[in-house]
Amino acid sequence: MNNVNQTLYIPLYGKAYATENHILLKDNKAVEIWKQCQISLKGKSKSKWLAYYMAMRAKVFDEWVNQHVNEDIVVLHLGCGLDSRVLRVNASCEWYDIDFDEVIKERNKYFSESNTYHMVASDVRDTSWLNKINSSKALVVMEGISMYLTNDACKQLFKELTDYFEEVRILVDVYSEFAAKASKYKNPINDVGVHTVYGLNNPTYLENEQLQYIQELEMTPTAYIEQLPSKDQWLFKTLYAGKTASSMYHIYEFRK
Repeated sequence: MNNVNQTLYIPLYGKAYATENHILLKDNKAVEIWKQCQISLKGKSKSKWLAYYMAMRAKVFDEWVNQHVNEDIVVLHLGCGLDSRVLRVNASCEWYDIDFDEVIKERNKYFSESNTYHMVASDVRDTSWLNKINSSKALVVMEGISMYLTNDACKQLFKELTDYFEEVRILVDVYSEFAAKASKYKNPINDVGVHTVYGLNNPTYLENEQLQYIQELEMTPTAYIEQLPSKDQWLFKTLYAGKTASSMYHIYEFRK
């Protein structure tokens, strides 16, 4: 895999670590994949603090999907990596996990398609994959992907999604512009060779005539922090939930 695709192992490890320590998530598939994939992470990318953060981010996205999913909607997980959200949430609808060809090849080792679950090998920016989907309503999950797209590419992707569906909700996490610049020098993704990412300061930039920015979701809810071991809660708050950290990384919801 190229360096960007290798970043998928960082959240995978976080979800496996949280599950094995009975914190935040129950993701036995992540544990299974992590044990089988024989990947060696190093530095901050394998710290328990980042593992907590990755698990917490996943839980925020999971709860959002659970809140909005129904039988009449299709879920599109863009840049799915090796995530097993389709197994973690209560979804009985059509579900598409979409990522680069080499990621889907890796994913096929651990997941099987069904009548309602599909894996699509594609660059998400080449939206010809939309032609596979027969639905007028969609939930779009973009976790850990926007920072590898330019703002213009992300805006264009949002435009094509809103043109295709009659109703669509999008949840996306983004770096601020400052965080993107700082990431060149200090970010766990550097440990797998990635140094170029993109940031966004104003979520309304991604709006179009059909799509509106709705709200920002909390990245590190207090209720989730309180699920961490008591001895770790204070330092986690300092590292990942303080004012500085909160200003660098955001989760935004959009709706048509």
